[in-house]
Amino acid sequence: MTATVERESQGAVRAGTLAELRKVGQLLTKVGSLPVVVFADGDDVFAIEDRCPHMGFPLHRGTVECGMVTCHWHHARFDLASGCTLDPFADDARAFDVSIVGDDVLVSARPEVDSIEHLRHRLVQGLEDGLTLVIAKAVLGLLELGVEPREIVTTGIEWGTRYRARGWGSGLTVLVAMANVLPTLSHDDRAAALVHGLRFVSRDTSGSAPWFPLDPLSSPVAPERLEEWYRRFIETRSGDAAERVLVTAVTAVGVDGSLAASEAMMFAAATDHVFLDGGHTLDFTNKAFESLAYLGSAAASSVLPTVVHQTASASRGDEAGEWRHPVDLAALLRETEPSLVAAWEAAADVRGALGDRDVVDLAWRLLDDDTARVAVDALLDAVARGATAEQLGRAVAYAAALRLVRFHTQNDHADWNTVHHAFTTASSVHQALVRHASPELLRGVLHGALRVHLDRFLNVPPARLPVARPADLDELDQWWDVQGGVNEAGEIAYGYLRNEGDRATLAARLGAALLREDVEFHWYQVFEAGVRQAEAWPEGSDEQALVLTGLARFLAAHTPTRRELSRVIDIATRLRRGDALYEDDPDPGTGT
Repeated sequence: MTATVERESQGAVRAGTLAELRKVGQLLTKVGSLPVVVFADGDDVFAIEDRCPHMGFPLHRGTVECGMVTCHWHHARFDLASGCTLDPFADDARAFDVSIVGDDVLVSARPEVDSIEHLRHRLVQGLEDGLTLVIAKAVLGLLELGVEPREIVTTGIEWGTRYRARGWGSGLTVLVAMANVLPTLSHDDRAAALVHGLRFVSRDTSGSAPWFPLDPLSSPVAPERLEEWYRRFIETRSGDAAERVLVTAVTAVGVDGSLAASEAMMFAAATDHVFLDGGHTLDFTNKAFESLAYLGSAAASSVLPTVVHQTASASRGDEAGEWRHPVDLAALLRETEPSLVAAWEAAADVRGALGDRDVVDLAWRLLDDDTARVAVDALLDAVARGATAEQLGRAVAYAAALRLVRFHTQNDHADWNTVHHAFTTASSVHQALVRHASPELLRGVLHGALRVHLDRFLNVPPARLPVARPADLDELDQWWDVQGGVNEAGEIAYGYLRNEGDRATLAARLGAALLREDVEFHWYQVFEAGVRQAEAWPEGSDEQALVLTGLARFLAAHTPTRRELSRVIDIATRLRRGDALYEDDPDPGTGT
């Protein structure tokens, strides 16, 4: 029966009479906004929040015995005295104090424990057990209590680097990518982005042994020798040896030292071959360095070595057939790389002489469908005329973005993976060049340019460039709910921006669309790359509009999904608010 709250005395709420409780076994009331059920179990009386913390099902519809209540939906069991769950997949429920005054049953809230510490603990438990709902509730609670997103991201990175024996993987890449784009998202979507990233870290570490770092060498070694060793060991796939060399290099830097030498060394090894692991190695390496913005440089020795074994074991693009036949692009790279570095060094006096228009022109030259030599010569010419490293990286990333814009829907759907890998890898190289330009990393620009060249047939015929018709962003929503609205979504995004629409508003809407879906690894990569590459161009520029057009087309090509994750986040949000997720069926006789 539902008890009427008749009075409150010193914070206690009257739930009903003891006689009523003994008769029906339970009383329902509220303490503040929280629904509470009072149970009689033998001679004992308990009060507990009347919502299963797992999915919100009313516990008064469960079964009470032996001091426990069992929720009938997923059979989670709770200790009535403490509210603690006996099943790891469910969160703890909140228990209340009960007192009997005369015949009145009074319920009062218990003093709250340290909520932040409790939620931090629950976040770690969620990561450990792979419980997305627990992760979501912990993230929402921590943010509500004023914990900075940076702290939550740090927890996830520390977990992901410590508990994955294979080292850095897609989970950590997703988490750092989502952390990087948090300012782009609407305030309401930021918690969801963190949950997405943390869920991926949890999934990536599930069932894995911890990572046990190696010690540095006990004697100092010259940096030049360490780089020589590191690249040799990566070349010969000697992962443990390469890891110990890197640990030595990073440790020698010290907490306050520059990591530039270690970064140059790692990217040199990552570009000694072409498109390691389809480009993922460059992205993972870049993300590992970006993670230090959240952890601090002191964490370098516990983060950077986790990338080593992936680098050593990665597949090498220049050993694949497409890079060797019918044109030996691998040989062209070996021939051109020294010329590129030499041209870079020779152009030091004129570096910085080019403007954005020159970068755009270079990107379109890279899309020339004639020969790979056209792309190579275009890069060498740009370097000689004074292009900066950032401009070279941005030009290649823009050319790769245009492949998404001009990707024809008559292509096989799986070919989206091909063009997205070129784009996300080029974006990673661009971000790395912004942070620290090295001659070796310039080879990554060259590799990206030839990857764009290899993908030219996915633009044959090219999808037509969008028309700048006026558009309302609300028009996008229908194309996330049906399959195949690729061109329509691109037209809306482009038309909106080219008619004085706001780049940040569009990016936030695209982010909301992303986070509504059951997203896989590559989507996160494309979204982050699209946002960051759009930011690299002047506000209101056609280049900015086309980058986000490519992103909108990619998202429309992959939606809708079952959207189970967004449902979990919604449930967690409503549970945090105290919403009644489930109501008893109305009385069939009255309809009320």
